Amino acid sequence: MKLETLAVHAGREPDPATGALREPIHLATTFERGADGNYPLGYSYSRSGNPNRSALEQAVAALEGGHEAVAFASGSAATLAVFTLAASGGRVVCSSDCYHGTARQLREILPRWGGSVEFVDTTDLDATRQALEPGATLLWVETPSNPLLRVSDLAALAALAQARGALFGCDNTFASPVLQQPLALGADLVMHSTTKYLGGHSDVLGGIVVAREAGSLLERLRDFQGTGGGVPSPFDCWLLLRSLPTLPLRVRQQAANALAVARFLAADPRVERVHYPGLESHPGHELAGRQMLGGYGAVVSLQVPGEASQALAVAARTKLFTRATSLGGVESLIEHRASVEGPLSRTPPNLLRMSIGLEHEADLIADLDQALGD
Repeated sequence: MKLETLAVHAGREPDPATGALREPIHLATTFERGADGNYPLGYSYSRSGNPNRSALEQAVAALEGGHEAVAFASGSAATLAVFTLAASGGRVVCSSDCYHGTARQLREILPRWGGSVEFVDTTDLDATRQALEPGATLLWVETPSNPLLRVSDLAALAALAQARGALFGCDNTFASPVLQQPLALGADLVMHSTTKYLGGHSDVLGGIVVAREAGSLLERLRDFQGTGGGVPSPFDCWLLLRSLPTLPLRVRQQAANALAVARFLAADPRVERVHYPGLESHPGHELAGRQMLGGYGAVVSLQVPGEASQALAVAARTKLFTRATSLGGVESLIEHRASVEGPLSRTPPNLLRMSIGLEHEADLIADLDQALGD
Protein backbone atom coordinates (compact mmCIF):
# COMPACT_ATOMS: atom_id res chain seq x y z
CA MET A 1 0.00 0.00 0.00
CA LYS A 2 1.32 3.45 -0.90
CA LEU A 3 2.34 5.90 1.80
CA GLU A 4 -0.39 8.40 0.88
CA THR A 5 -3.03 5.72 1.42
CA LEU A 6 -1.48 4.58 4.68
CA ALA A 7 -1.40 8.17 5.92
CA VAL A 8 -5.19 8.36 5.49
CA HIS A 9 -6.24 4.88 6.65
CA ALA A 10 -3.63 3.33 8.98
CA GLY A 11 -4.80 3.12 12.58
CA ARG A 12 -8.32 4.25 11.67
CA GLU A 13 -11.64 2.43 11.83
CA PRO A 14 -15.15 3.88 12.11
CA ASP A 15 -16.26 3.98 15.73
CA PRO A 16 -18.02 0.62 16.36
CA ALA A 17 -20.41 2.17 18.87
CA THR A 18 -21.72 5.00 16.67
CA GLY A 19 -20.34 4.55 13.16
CA ALA A 20 -18.60 7.94 13.46
CA LEU A 21 -15.91 8.33 10.82
CA ARG A 22 -13.54 9.95 13.31
CA GLU A 23 -12.50 8.07 16.41
CA PRO A 24 -13.65 9.49 19.75
CA ILE A 25 -11.19 10.78 22.36
CA HIS A 26 -10.98 8.17 25.11
CA LEU A 27 -10.33 10.27 28.22
CA ALA A 28 -10.93 7.45 30.71
CA THR A 29 -7.98 6.65 32.94
CA THR A 30 -9.23 3.20 33.92
CA PHE A 31 -11.15 0.40 32.18
CA GLU A 32 -13.62 -2.23 33.37
CA ARG A 33 -12.32 -5.64 34.29
CA GLY A 34 -14.29 -8.72 33.33
CA ALA A 35 -15.96 -10.98 35.87
CA ASP A 36 -13.29 -13.59 35.15
CA GLY A 37 -10.52 -11.13 36.09
CA ASN A 38 -9.38 -10.44 32.54
CA TYR A 39 -9.50 -7.23 30.52
CA PRO A 40 -11.50 -8.34 27.46
CA LEU A 41 -10.64 -5.28 25.34
CA GLY A 42 -6.96 -5.20 26.29
CA TYR A 43 -7.01 -1.97 28.32
CA SER A 44 -6.67 -1.71 32.09
CA TYR A 45 -5.16 1.69 32.93
CA SER A 46 -4.42 4.55 30.56
CA ARG A 47 -0.73 4.78 31.45
CA SER A 48 -0.19 1.26 30.12
CA GLY A 49 -2.54 1.54 27.17
CA ASN A 50 -5.23 3.70 25.61
CA PRO A 51 -7.26 3.30 22.39
CA ASN A 52 -6.10 6.65 20.97
CA ARG A 53 -2.46 5.81 21.66
CA SER A 54 -2.85 2.37 20.10
CA ALA A 55 -4.30 3.91 16.94
CA LEU A 56 -1.44 6.42 16.70
CA GLU A 57 1.18 3.72 17.23
CA GLN A 58 -0.36 1.51 14.55
CA ALA A 59 -0.45 4.41 12.07
CA VAL A 60 3.15 5.55 12.55
CA ALA A 61 4.48 1.98 12.52
CA ALA A 62 2.76 1.51 9.16
CA LEU A 63 4.20 4.76 7.75
CA GLU A 64 7.73 3.74 8.75
CA GLY A 65 7.33 0.11 7.64
CA GLY A 66 8.05 -1.14 11.15
CA HIS A 67 6.64 -3.91 13.30
CA GLU A 68 5.37 -1.76 16.16
CA ALA A 69 5.65 1.75 17.57
CA VAL A 70 5.88 3.04 21.14
CA ALA A 71 4.58 6.57 21.78
CA PHE A 72 5.87 9.02 24.39
CA ALA A 73 4.98 12.44 25.74
CA SER A 74 7.80 14.21 23.87
CA GLY A 75 10.65 13.57 21.49
CA SER A 76 13.06 13.87 24.42
CA ALA A 77 11.15 11.17 26.31
CA ALA A 78 11.38 8.94 23.24
CA THR A 79 15.16 9.33 22.86
CA LEU A 80 15.69 8.83 26.58
CA ALA A 81 13.78 5.55 26.35
CA VAL A 82 16.14 4.41 23.59
CA PHE A 83 19.22 5.44 25.58
CA THR A 84 18.14 3.27 28.52
CA LEU A 85 19.16 0.37 26.29
CA ALA A 86 22.77 1.49 26.79
CA ALA A 87 22.59 1.83 30.60
CA SER A 88 24.69 -0.29 32.99
CA GLY A 89 27.94 -0.34 31.08
CA GLY A 90 26.65 0.34 27.58
CA ARG A 91 28.18 2.82 25.17
CA VAL A 92 26.45 5.05 22.62
CA VAL A 93 28.14 6.36 19.49
CA CYS A 94 26.23 9.45 18.35
CA SER A 95 26.38 11.97 15.51
CA SER A 96 28.43 14.96 16.61
CA ASP A 97 25.98 17.32 14.93
CA CYS A 98 22.73 16.55 16.70
CA TYR A 99 19.87 18.12 18.60
CA HIS A 100 21.34 19.77 21.68
CA GLY A 101 18.77 18.09 23.95
CA THR A 102 19.95 14.68 22.71
CA ALA A 103 23.56 15.62 23.42
CA ARG A 104 22.62 16.73 26.95
CA GLN A 105 20.88 13.43 27.66
CA LEU A 106 23.94 11.52 26.54
CA ARG A 107 26.45 13.72 28.38
CA GLU A 108 24.53 14.30 31.60
CA ILE A 109 21.99 11.50 32.15
CA LEU A 110 23.45 8.39 30.53
CA PRO A 111 26.62 8.45 32.72
CA ARG A 112 24.43 8.46 35.84
CA TRP A 113 23.02 5.15 34.65
CA GLY A 114 26.46 3.67 34.07
CA GLY A 115 26.61 4.28 30.32
CA SER A 116 28.97 6.37 28.20
CA VAL A 117 28.94 8.25 24.91
CA GLU A 118 31.32 9.06 22.08
CA PHE A 119 30.39 11.74 19.55
CA VAL A 120 31.64 11.24 16.01
CA ASP A 121 31.10 12.71 12.57
CA THR A 122 28.84 9.97 11.18
CA THR A 123 29.33 11.28 7.64
CA ASP A 124 32.89 9.88 8.04
CA LEU A 125 32.54 6.10 7.80
CA ASP A 126 36.15 5.40 8.83
CA ALA A 127 35.82 7.53 11.96
CA THR A 128 32.50 5.88 12.79
CA ARG A 129 33.99 2.41 12.30
CA GLN A 130 36.77 3.24 14.74
CA ALA A 131 34.33 4.66 17.28
CA LEU A 132 32.26 1.47 17.15
CA GLU A 133 35.23 -0.84 17.67
CA PRO A 134 35.49 -0.95 21.49
CA GLY A 135 32.11 -2.65 21.88
CA ALA A 136 29.45 -0.01 21.26
CA THR A 137 25.88 -0.83 22.30
CA LEU A 138 24.07 1.69 20.11
CA LEU A 139 24.86 3.81 17.07
CA TRP A 140 22.56 6.86 17.01
CA VAL A 141 22.40 9.14 13.99
CA GLU A 142 20.49 12.20 12.83
CA THR A 143 20.24 12.66 9.10
CA PRO A 144 19.77 15.32 7.93
CA SER A 145 21.30 16.61 11.14
CA ASN A 146 20.27 19.47 13.38
CA PRO A 147 21.20 22.25 12.66
CA LEU A 148 23.90 21.81 9.99
CA LEU A 149 21.91 19.47 7.72
CA ARG A 150 24.71 16.93 7.36
CA VAL A 151 23.76 13.72 5.56
CA SER A 152 24.91 10.32 6.84
CA ASP A 153 24.79 7.10 4.79
CA LEU A 154 22.17 5.00 6.56
CA ALA A 155 22.77 1.76 4.67
CA ALA A 156 26.54 1.93 5.22
CA LEU A 157 26.13 2.80 8.90
CA ALA A 158 23.67 -0.07 9.35
CA ALA A 159 26.25 -2.46 7.94
CA LEU A 160 28.93 -1.09 10.29
CA ALA A 161 26.68 -1.41 13.33
CA GLN A 162 25.53 -4.91 12.43
CA ALA A 163 29.10 -6.11 11.88
CA ARG A 164 30.03 -4.94 15.38
CA GLY A 165 26.92 -6.16 17.16
CA ALA A 166 25.55 -2.68 17.90
CA LEU A 167 21.96 -1.55 17.61
CA PHE A 168 21.37 1.15 15.03
CA GLY A 169 18.84 3.92 15.60
CA CYS A 170 17.95 6.98 13.53
CA ASP A 171 16.25 10.24 14.44
CA ASN A 172 14.11 10.72 11.34
CA THR A 173 12.38 13.90 12.52
CA PHE A 174 13.84 16.22 9.85
CA ALA A 175 12.95 13.96 6.92
CA SER A 176 9.72 12.32 8.14
CA PRO A 177 8.66 8.92 6.72
CA VAL A 178 7.58 10.77 3.57
CA LEU A 179 11.16 11.56 2.55
CA GLN A 180 13.21 8.84 4.25
CA GLN A 181 12.70 5.25 5.40
CA PRO A 182 15.57 4.29 7.75
CA LEU A 183 14.18 0.86 8.67
CA ALA A 184 14.23 -0.17 5.01
CA LEU A 185 17.91 0.86 4.92
CA GLY A 186 18.85 -1.33 7.89
CA ALA A 187 18.09 0.68 11.03
CA ASP A 188 16.73 -1.25 14.03
CA LEU A 189 14.90 1.75 15.45
CA VAL A 190 13.57 5.03 14.12
CA MET A 191 12.49 7.96 16.30
CA HIS A 192 10.39 11.05 15.67
CA SER A 193 9.64 14.11 17.65
CA THR A 194 5.98 13.96 16.66
CA THR A 195 5.76 17.61 17.71
CA LYS A 196 7.32 18.45 14.35
CA TYR A 197 6.16 17.22 10.92
CA LEU A 198 3.90 14.41 12.11
CA GLY A 199 1.93 16.91 14.19
CA GLY A 200 2.52 19.66 11.68
CA HIS A 201 0.45 22.42 13.30
CA SER A 202 2.55 23.57 16.30
CA ASP A 203 -0.16 22.48 18.72
CA VAL A 204 0.85 19.10 20.13
CA LEU A 205 3.91 17.68 21.93
CA GLY A 206 5.01 14.08 21.47
CA GLY A 207 7.58 11.50 20.45
CA ILE A 208 7.54 7.97 19.08
CA VAL A 209 9.95 5.07 18.50
CA VAL A 210 9.32 2.48 15.79
CA ALA A 211 11.02 -0.93 15.96
CA ARG A 212 11.74 -2.87 12.81
CA GLU A 213 11.10 -6.26 14.43
CA ALA A 214 9.37 -7.84 17.40
CA GLY A 215 11.51 -9.07 20.29
CA SER A 216 13.22 -8.07 23.51
CA LEU A 217 14.21 -4.62 22.20
CA LEU A 218 10.59 -3.70 21.62
CA GLU A 219 9.57 -5.25 24.94
CA ARG A 220 12.10 -3.13 26.83
CA LEU A 221 10.85 0.06 25.18
CA ARG A 222 7.24 -0.86 25.95
CA ASP A 223 8.19 -1.60 29.56
CA PHE A 224 9.92 1.79 29.91
CA GLN A 225 6.88 3.51 28.41
CA GLY A 226 4.50 2.01 30.96
CA THR A 227 6.78 1.97 33.99
CA GLY A 228 8.39 5.34 33.35
CA GLY A 229 5.00 6.85 32.61
CA GLY A 230 6.08 9.42 30.02
CA VAL A 231 3.06 8.79 27.82
CA PRO A 232 1.09 11.17 25.58
CA SER A 233 -2.46 12.08 26.55
CA PRO A 234 -5.41 10.68 24.59
CA PHE A 235 -6.06 14.15 23.14
CA ASP A 236 -2.43 14.52 22.04
CA CYS A 237 -2.67 11.15 20.28
CA TRP A 238 -5.95 12.17 18.65
CA LEU A 239 -4.41 15.44 17.41
CA LEU A 240 -1.45 13.59 15.93
CA LEU A 241 -3.64 11.02 14.21
CA ARG A 242 -5.73 13.92 12.82
CA SER A 243 -2.59 15.38 11.21
CA LEU A 244 -1.26 12.27 9.48
CA PRO A 245 -3.56 12.24 6.41
CA THR A 246 -2.08 15.53 5.19
CA LEU A 247 1.53 14.62 6.08
CA PRO A 248 2.64 13.69 2.52
CA LEU A 249 1.05 16.82 1.04
CA ARG A 250 2.51 19.12 3.69
CA VAL A 251 6.03 17.70 3.70
CA ARG A 252 6.44 17.64 -0.07
CA GLN A 253 5.21 21.21 -0.49
CA GLN A 254 7.36 22.44 2.39
CA ALA A 255 10.39 20.71 0.87
CA ALA A 256 9.70 22.31 -2.51
CA ASN A 257 9.44 25.72 -0.83
CA ALA A 258 12.67 25.07 1.08
CA LEU A 259 14.57 24.25 -2.10
CA ALA A 260 13.43 27.52 -3.69
CA VAL A 261 14.44 29.48 -0.58
CA ALA A 262 17.81 27.73 -0.38
CA ARG A 263 18.59 28.44 -4.03
CA PHE A 264 17.75 32.11 -3.55
CA LEU A 265 19.99 32.39 -0.49
CA ALA A 266 22.86 30.45 -2.10
CA ALA A 267 22.97 32.97 -4.95
CA ASP A 268 22.84 36.02 -2.67
CA PRO A 269 26.20 37.72 -1.86
CA ARG A 270 24.76 38.93 1.46
CA VAL A 271 24.75 35.32 2.69
CA GLU A 272 27.97 33.67 3.83
CA ARG A 273 26.84 30.04 3.64
CA VAL A 274 23.69 27.95 3.16
CA HIS A 275 23.25 24.50 4.66
CA TYR A 276 20.69 22.49 2.67
CA PRO A 277 21.21 19.04 1.08
CA GLY A 278 19.08 19.94 -1.91
CA LEU A 279 21.81 22.28 -3.17
CA GLU A 280 24.30 20.73 -5.57
CA SER A 281 27.07 22.47 -3.62
CA HIS A 282 26.16 20.55 -0.44
CA PRO A 283 28.70 17.77 0.29
CA GLY A 284 25.88 15.31 0.98
CA HIS A 285 23.77 16.22 -2.05
CA GLU A 286 24.41 13.08 -4.09
CA LEU A 287 23.87 10.78 -1.11
CA ALA A 288 20.68 12.61 -0.13
CA GLY A 289 19.42 12.21 -3.68
CA ARG A 290 19.82 8.43 -3.39
CA GLN A 291 18.69 8.04 0.21
CA MET A 292 15.82 10.51 0.43
CA LEU A 293 12.57 10.10 -1.45
CA GLY A 294 11.66 12.98 -3.71
CA GLY A 295 12.75 15.87 -1.53
CA TYR A 296 15.43 17.13 0.84
CA GLY A 297 13.39 18.33 3.80
CA ALA A 298 12.11 21.73 4.82
CA VAL A 299 14.81 22.97 7.20
CA VAL A 300 17.35 25.44 5.82
CA SER A 301 20.20 26.95 7.83
CA LEU A 302 22.11 30.03 6.70
CA GLN A 303 25.10 31.91 8.00
CA VAL A 304 25.35 35.66 7.54
CA PRO A 305 28.60 37.66 7.58
CA GLY A 306 29.53 38.69 11.09
CA GLU A 307 28.66 37.31 14.51
CA ALA A 308 25.57 36.67 16.61
CA SER A 309 24.43 40.28 16.58
CA GLN A 310 24.30 40.38 12.78
CA ALA A 311 22.34 37.12 12.64
CA LEU A 312 19.90 38.31 15.31
CA ALA A 313 19.39 41.55 13.39
CA VAL A 314 18.39 39.65 10.24
CA ALA A 315 15.89 37.57 12.21
CA ALA A 316 14.52 40.72 13.85
CA ARG A 317 13.77 42.29 10.46
CA THR A 318 11.68 39.39 9.16
CA LYS A 319 7.95 40.09 8.87
CA LEU A 320 6.48 36.85 7.56
CA PHE A 321 8.76 34.41 9.37
CA THR A 322 7.97 33.98 13.06
CA ARG A 323 10.92 34.17 15.47
CA ALA A 324 10.38 30.93 17.39
CA THR A 325 12.05 27.62 18.03
CA SER A 326 10.76 24.24 16.75
CA LEU A 327 10.03 23.19 13.17
CA GLY A 328 7.65 21.22 10.99
CA GLY A 329 4.56 23.41 11.37
CA VAL A 330 2.61 24.97 8.53
CA GLU A 331 4.06 28.42 9.33
CA SER A 332 7.67 29.40 8.62
CA LEU A 333 9.94 29.94 11.63
CA ILE A 334 13.38 31.49 12.03
CA GLU A 335 15.64 31.24 15.05
CA HIS A 336 19.13 32.08 16.19
CA ARG A 337 20.12 28.56 17.07
CA ALA A 338 23.19 29.17 19.27
CA SER A 339 21.27 31.36 21.71
CA VAL A 340 18.55 28.71 21.95
CA GLU A 341 21.11 26.00 22.68
CA GLY A 342 22.86 27.94 25.42
CA PRO A 343 26.48 28.43 26.51
CA LEU A 344 27.62 24.92 25.50
CA SER A 345 26.40 25.37 21.92
CA ARG A 346 28.79 24.37 19.14
CA THR A 347 26.60 25.97 16.48
CA PRO A 348 28.21 28.88 14.60
CA PRO A 349 27.07 32.14 16.25
CA ASN A 350 26.13 33.66 12.90
CA LEU A 351 23.76 30.81 11.96
CA LEU A 352 20.00 31.09 11.59
CA ARG A 353 17.87 27.95 11.29
CA MET A 354 14.65 28.21 9.33
CA SER A 355 11.70 25.85 9.23
CA ILE A 356 9.99 26.48 5.91
CA GLY A 357 6.21 26.34 5.96
CA LEU A 358 3.36 26.34 3.47
CA GLU A 359 3.33 30.01 2.53
CA HIS A 360 4.02 30.84 -1.11
CA GLU A 361 7.74 30.60 -1.85
CA ALA A 362 7.79 34.06 -3.46
CA ASP A 363 6.52 35.66 -0.27
CA LEU A 364 9.10 33.85 1.85
CA ILE A 365 11.89 34.90 -0.50
CA ALA A 366 10.69 38.50 -0.51
CA ASP A 367 10.69 38.56 3.29
CA LEU A 368 14.24 37.21 3.50
CA ASP A 369 15.36 39.62 0.77
CA GLN A 370 14.26 42.66 2.76
CA ALA A 371 15.50 41.19 6.07
CA LEU A 372 19.02 40.70 4.73
CA GLY A 373 19.22 44.45 4.15
CA ASP A 374 21.47 46.40 1.81
